[in-house]
Order: sequence, then structure tokens, then C-alpha cells
Amino acid sequence: MDIAKLGEFGLIDRLTKDIKPGNKSTRMGIGDDCAVLSYPETEVLVTTDMLMEGIHFDLTYIDLQHLGYKSAMVSLSDIFAMNGTPRQLVVSIALSKRFSVEDMEDFYQGLLMSCKKWNVDIVGGDTTTSLTGLAISITCIGEARKEDIVYRSGARDTDLICVSGDLGAAYMGLQLLEREKAVYYQQLQELQMKNRKHGEGSENSSDLPDFAPDFAGKEYLLQRQLQPEARGDIIEQLRTLSIHPTAMMDISDGLSSELLHICRQSKCGCRVYEKNIPIDYQTAVMAEEFNMNLTTCAMNGGEDYELLFTVPIGDYEKVNDVEGIRIIGHITRPELGSYLVTRDNQEFEIKAQGWNPLRENT
Repeated sequence: MDIAKLGEFGLIDRLTKDIKPGNKSTRMGIGDDCAVLSYPETEVLVTTDMLMEGIHFDLTYIDLQHLGYKSAMVSLSDIFAMNGTPRQLVVSIALSKRFSVEDMEDFYQGLLMSCKKWNVDIVGGDTTTSLTGLAISITCIGEARKEDIVYRSGARDTDLICVSGDLGAAYMGLQLLEREKAVYYQQLQELQMKNRKHGEGSENSSDLPDFAPDFAGKEYLLQRQLQPEARGDIIEQLRTLSIHPTAMMDISDGLSSELLHICRQSKCGCRVYEKNIPIDYQTAVMAEEFNMNLTTCAMNGGEDYELLFTVPIGDYEKVNDVEGIRIIGHITRPELGSYLVTRDNQEFEIKAQGWNPLRENT
């Protein structure tokens, strides 16, 4: 169905007609000029993320349902990274005429899957026209007790540096998708040239090649790129064990960049040990296939949405026993700098080589 047949408000009504608030803090959700939220005895956390077609996602290889799921998880991850609980989501979309009503229903289905997983209410947003591609803006609202909030600035000398999950898989998933996309377009170009050579009309020259991407045995990498998971489960485990991180953030731009953010804001240095960085087997195989340095992929890849956090050294035994958490290093005094210690005990200064959306030639 053409979106123009419904109009803005008709589209909103269709996409949100079954959305019902589930959190006590949601007094009024969708349906008025503003959502009404009530947080009388707690701190309010607010984060916003923008995702632009051609910059943050490519619709050649991500469908709209997965895009909706990922768009929500990106913002939910920020709330978890502050040791908070996400409660509400505001969704704004700018879209062109090439999208149908059914496309937007797929997108919202993905959003709702993410929100239902963590009991988050969609409480509003906006839609408008775009002349340059799909643009998505997600604002997530969460809550936390004042004493529970974890900032980037709390790391102290001798604190342990921990990460959840494994690193580099999302980046290798992206490399895999980009490779198969390049192969597809190469085959398409060859088919078009062949049709023109044989004098076939433009109708046949646009035929799609019979293309099957090579994804066998690489499903985990694709999942990490296309369907990342915000690590609310890790936050729940830490709370159960009464482990309170001293500093924390999510790994969206790459481990190296996030480490330096914590060190800069906490006015400290760090030592991270290459042998301790958690890496999945599929990531290692893919890095070898691409002839890429595995540690570089894990340090700088980004989009893992795992948690990077520090804890006092006294919590070593508790945190070391938590499944899915790896201790990768420790915090040092600022004058000692921030270094990666290799397997042969050489030290290399950590540099922020992760994702930078405003860097030239990104």
C-alpha cells in the first residue's frame, strides 16, 4: 500500500494501534501531543541515537524488521551502560516514497520485538518525508536510583577492566556482507554487459543474476551484525551478585575508543592484555580469510554492543565467576598511559581507531 493513501496520521494509527503501555511510569503514551511520564523517586536517563541509510545501515543486506530490532537495541544498550533500566522509546522516521505501508509494518515489528524483550513502551515519535534515504531517530528513556548510576568517570587505579561476550564478530559480519554485496554487483554488471553485447533490450539488461551469497558456517557473524543484543542480562547478573561497576559504557565504536573514553574521563591509564580479549572462533576464521589482524578487529571493530566496565580489585572472585564476563586488564595511574600488552609482553599504545562518524572519508 502506498503510504500517501494513509497520510502521516493514518500511518501512525496503523503502526501503533496495538501498542499498550506496560510501565507504571508511562502515564500517557501514544495518542496526545506529548507522552506523560512519571518518575517521582528516581533518576531519569535519556539517550538519543540517529541511524542514517548509507552511513549506519545498508538496505541491500538488512531487511526492515532486523533494522527495527537493531535500532531499538542500540538505544537500549546505552541505558544498560549507565546501569539503568529502559522504560520508554520515542521513534522518529524520515522516509522516501519507495517505502510502502508494509515496509513500515515490518520495521515496527522489529522495534516491538526489542521492546517486548525488555518491557519497554513505545510512547511516541514523528514521521516525515526524506529525499535522500531512510533516517531513523530513537530516543530511549530509562530510570535508575541515584546511587546505582554508573558513569564513565569512576574508574580508579587497580580497578579490573571487564568486558561481556566476545569482540570483533559484528565487524567481521559487516566485512562478510560487504564482500558478498560486491560479488553480487560484479555479477550484475557482467550480466548487463553480456546483454548489451548480444543486443538485448534494456528490459533484459536489468535482470538480476542468479546469486547465492556464501554465508555457510558464518551465521553467528551475521547475527552479531544484523541482530545485536543489548546486554541487560549482564546488568541483572551484576545486580544479583551485588557487583557495582566503578565505570561503564557499551562497546559501539570499538574497544580501543571506549577504553580511552573511560581513561580520559576517569583521569587514569590502563593495561589491557591481548591474550585475555574474548574472540569467537568464527571471528578468528573470518579474519584469517580476509587476511586481517585478529586483535585489530577485536580492538577497533565496533557495533558489538557488549559492556565494558571496571570493578574494584576486591570483586575479583565474584566477577571472575560470572559466565559471559572476561577480565581483560586493569586501570593504572594516568602517567603510565594506556597500553595493549601483547602475547609476547610488548606494549603498544592504545589509539582510538574505532568508528568515528564525523571523520573524513568514513
